[in-house]
Amino acid sequence: METTPLLTRPKKKSLWSRCKFTKFRKKELCSRVIYLGQLPDEEYPPNHICNQKYSLITFLPLVLYEQFRFFLNLYFLVMALSQFIPSVRIGYLYTYWGPLCFVLTVTLFREAIDDFRRYRRDKEVNRQKYERIVLDSTGNDYRPFVMESVPASALRVGDIVMLHKGQRVPADMILLRTNETMGTVYIRTDQLDGEIDWKLRIPLPSTQKLPTDAHLLDINAQIFIEKPEKDIHSFIGTCTRLDEEETDSLEIENTLWSGCVVASGQATGLVIYTGSETRSVMNNATPRSKVGRLDLQVNDLTKVLFVAVIFLSFLMIVLKGFNGPWYGFMFRFVLLFSYIIPISLRVNLDMGKAFYSWTIQRDKKIEGTVMRSTTIPEELGRIQYLLADKTGTLTKNEMVFQKLHLGNALFDRDNFHEIETLLTQHVTNQSSPLATPSGERPPSFVSPRAAWQVVAALALCHNVTPVYETSDDVDEAQSDLTSSVMSESCGGAVPQQQLCDYQASSPDEVALVKWTDMVSIG
Repeated sequence: METTPLLTRPKKKSLWSRCKFTKFRKKELCSRVIYLGQLPDEEYPPNHICNQKYSLITFLPLVLYEQFRFFLNLYFLVMALSQFIPSVRIGYLYTYWGPLCFVLTVTLFREAIDDFRRYRRDKEVNRQKYERIVLDSTGNDYRPFVMESVPASALRVGDIVMLHKGQRVPADMILLRTNETMGTVYIRTDQLDGEIDWKLRIPLPSTQKLPTDAHLLDINAQIFIEKPEKDIHSFIGTCTRLDEEETDSLEIENTLWSGCVVASGQATGLVIYTGSETRSVMNNATPRSKVGRLDLQVNDLTKVLFVAVIFLSFLMIVLKGFNGPWYGFMFRFVLLFSYIIPISLRVNLDMGKAFYSWTIQRDKKIEGTVMRSTTIPEELGRIQYLLADKTGTLTKNEMVFQKLHLGNALFDRDNFHEIETLLTQHVTNQSSPLATPSGERPPSFVSPRAAWQVVAALALCHNVTPVYETSDDVDEAQSDLTSSVMSESCGGAVPQQQLCDYQASSPDEVALVKWTDMVSIG
């Protein structure tokens, strides 16, 4: 018996879904294909960062809504509005509207300052200059590249951007090349995931082997990118060289997420996600108005006092008697007893928060502190415990080698020179025992060979990479060509007029290697 497919009636669309404009519909995220050196035809979000809570149109309505959704402010608003009714008016209008308008003015002014500060921070980030590699429009067969300085907001999907040490990554990118000798780059992701350990990033093998960045515009490469996701710890994609039929798989080690900082060397990357499609923006929550616990407690206390006011007013009506329009008299009693809930409390709270925020930012003991929100500074006084997930959170990952236990011997910062003496004896094949400055033999004898093996193990068993930086400022765009020419002319040796530094994802390893360098084995 043949089975026939079930016939289902298509779901009817609502009138709103059929009539609303297409431009208001949320764009569906999908994977993309980028050809190296070519801008895609599809339209992607602009690389513009906006963390503002309000606009010129929504500022006043949203701020008023946030204020009057609390019972305290709503209570004073109702009391002030009641004075427009002649039958229940008990005083002058300014006695009710004056304090309320002052409170609202202070709140509007504070919210405007906070949002303006966010606007300035966004403007500073969007205006940061970056070097974009583009073709020189000359029409020659040999197409040299030029470095174009553009703001971060002008970057688009498909742009090739050159990043230098200390620069923030402006958009989600794929690492194509680096000028580092080891062929790797370290980045800091503390603004993305809160971890200040350096992360290792590896460029694509098919593009890293190119002589210079200019050759990135000459190859025929197709890069497949997955659709934008929130997960910052995974990534899937492929890079195919169509001219050589070579394919590289893309993983998280090949990515540079927006908000990261290049910690070493120079990196050249391809922009794959911009604006609202970047990992950092997709993981950011919508800005909201923050409310402190003190404000919530005051709001709850206001409700209790309001119940007391209603009870006292009803008691007065009972004593007076329910004669005539008693409900009008009861409301007048509520107005008379409304001073039990002082509006000056709200004024003092707002002024105190503004003063706390001002003093915190200008405290010389904590210089550099920035108040992101002036609505909850008092919450810092509620902190009783600090929970740290690891020791690096408390030590700021500043590790210094202090002591070395070798057998029964203990070496610390005061006698590290004895380690140097043992190493010298091992290198020079001396077998004389180690002696202290007083000429006495140390209580625990350590052979030079044992000291050499321990220190050599610390100096070799690690993932630390030496970084050499020149003291003079050179043109980073031509550093690859210059270094290759000098290397060929000098037979592979470049004059060492450089400063050496160490970098690794673990500060513990850096501390160990720096110590071995200090005892003359690095």
